[in-house]
Amino acid sequence: MRISREQMLLYAVTDRSWTGKRTLEEQVEAALKGGITCLQLREKNMGEEAFMEEALRIKHLCDQYQVPLIINDHFEIAMRCKAAGVHLGQEDGSAWEVRKQAGEHFIIGVSAHNIEEALLAQKQGADYLGVGAVFGSATKKDAKPLDRKVLRDITDAVTIPVVAIGGITRENMKELSDTGIDGVALVSAIFGAQDIETECRELVAETKQIVGR
Repeated sequence: MRISREQMLLYAVTDRSWTGKRTLEEQVEAALKGGITCLQLREKNMGEEAFMEEALRIKHLCDQYQVPLIINDHFEIAMRCKAAGVHLGQEDGSAWEVRKQAGEHFIIGVSAHNIEEALLAQKQGADYLGVGAVFGSATKKDAKPLDRKVLRDITDAVTIPVVAIGGITRENMKELSDTGIDGVALVSAIFGAQDIETECRELVAETKQIVGR
C-alpha cells in the first residue's frame, strides 16, 4: 500500500481565502506542527509557474514533518516538485492513465460520489478515495450532501482507504462515526482556525475516536 490508513486520519486541504495576516506557508507549518497526517495543496486560480514555486516550498515543509504532500488536479506539477502524489477529480483523467506515467510508488487519490465511481477508481489503481461532499461544500457550491448510507456502502465495497470530505466541522464530524471512514479531509475547519496548531491537535484526538483508533 502506497499510503496507509493512518496517513488518512487528518487530511488537510489548503484554501488561500483563509490566509489573512499569515502566509499559506505559515498556516501549513502550524497544521504540520499540530499533527495533520496528509496535506493536499489546492490552488484553483494560480498560474502554473507560481503554483510550482509554491509547491516546492510546501514540499520542503512537508518533508521536514514527514507528511505526504498531495497536489490537487495538477499531475505535471506533482511530478515536477516530486510530491508524494496527486488527487484527481472525476474530470481530471483516470488513475490508470496517471499510473502509467508516474510509476508504482506515486500516490493517486480520486474523488468519488457514489459506489460506481469508487469501485472504478479502485479498479484503475487509486490508492485512496476522497468521498463527499458529506455535508455539502463551501468551496463547491453545487455539491449536494452525500447520504451517510452511500458513504457506508462505499467503505464496505472498497479495500483502499477512504477519507470523507465536504463541509466537515468539529460540530458535525461525530455524525461520521460508524461509517467506516479512515479519516476526514478538512479545509476551513483547519485553515480558518485562530490557532491552527492547537486546533489540529484537538482534531486529531477527535478523529481518532470517530474512526475507532
